[in-house]
Amino acid sequence: MATKLVQPPVPASHVAPPIPILTKMMRAHRPVTATHSGSRRRSIFAEFPSGSGPFYAIRVAEQSPGLVGDDQDIAVKEEEEEEDEQEGASSDNRTIANVKADLYQAVQGINRGIFGVPSAKKSEIEALVKLLESQNPTPEPTLNLDKVNGWWKLVYSTITILGSKRTKLGLRDFITLGDFLQIIDVEEAKAVNVIKFNARGFNFLNGELKVEASFKIASKSRVDIKYDSSTITPDQLMNVFKQNYDLLLGIFNPEGWLEITYLDDSMRIGRDDKGNLFILERSEAT
Repeated sequence: MATKLVQPPVPASHVAPPIPILTKMMRAHRPVTATHSGSRRRSIFAEFPSGSGPFYAIRVAEQSPGLVGDDQDIAVKEEEEEEDEQEGASSDNRTIANVKADLYQAVQGINRGIFGVPSAKKSEIEALVKLLESQNPTPEPTLNLDKVNGWWKLVYSTITILGSKRTKLGLRDFITLGDFLQIIDVEEAKAVNVIKFNARGFNFLNGELKVEASFKIASKSRVDIKYDSSTITPDQLMNVFKQNYDLLLGIFNPEGWLEITYLDDSMRIGRDDKGNLFILERSEAT
């Protein structure tokens, strides 16, 4: 009678661990130089006498489902995403006219930003401005001041009048803001900012703050601005602002420097030393 041999199951604790998966082999650029001291060198595999030939270091990772190769996958994915972003930026081939149209659309209904705008809207405007700045047709504007000369109207600025400042100046209900105009006289090196007001308490009295300044060229794209004088007319409006006149002037005082970052025949963009952004469009004299 034949005897059937049945091999008992091997306990799990005696099962050999899985062979490490080779993830990357990094070969040394030069062989290890032999020595003659008779010492022995140790590798990650075994000891071998000094003076033996070059060796190759192998990096391994323990087998782990879902983890082996993750570092490489993440690196590749991040690289691909970065390339996509760069391609997206370079593929934005909108013309200057299209970008300007989008910018005008973006600044609609926000009262030039003077009373603040949501952060998302501010970021949208900033992105469009940077796109225009990257395509600036007049990279050296102070060498082309004929394009700067004349009348301009503010369409957007990051200067804001908020909270108690707005209340003190009566700009919530009592007084409303009209146009913000700027007149540049290149021959005289003068700039005049005109801020229009309408005071409801005086039968819709119209008035204005006029701030005069002088400028000089500081670089191919920057001018230094010096405050000269300011006036409010008529006298009734001056009486309204008299108590908080320094506050009003502090908001609209242009002294400092201005970098002209974009300039064409109908639009001018600038950034000042206080971090403010200004977008102006060409205007007719009033």
